[in-house]
Amino acid sequence: MERQARWQDWVSLVFAIWLFLSPFIFEYRDVGAAAWNAYVFGVVIAIMSIVALVERRIWEEWIDLIVGIWLVIAPFVLGFTTEPAAMWNHVILGVLLVIDTIWAMGQTGARRPA
Repeated sequence: MERQARWQDWVSLVFAIWLFLSPFIFEYRDVGAAAWNAYVFGVVIAIMSIVALVERRIWEEWIDLIVGIWLVIAPFVLGFTTEPAAMWNHVILGVLLVIDTIWAMGQTGARRPA
């Protein structure tokens, strides 16, 4: 597998840090579901990013893709749509993570030998 780190892995790590810190930045740390979702999935994205920086595997990209989709729907499933900062942070970050991951998957596919 390819061991060269790509910029998308670093971007995902920045997203992870942002997501984890966002309950403090946007002051929704007291909104249980939103805050815990940010903490848990911030850690998941960080772990996947670090693993990808060490040694790339396609399953990492799939996990990031699933997490990105989850972040978009989480405010509706977990019921924190009444908290605009938490909701929009999750939705926008989820969309950005999906775009970043699809871009990374496209590069991985383009580099495979025929």
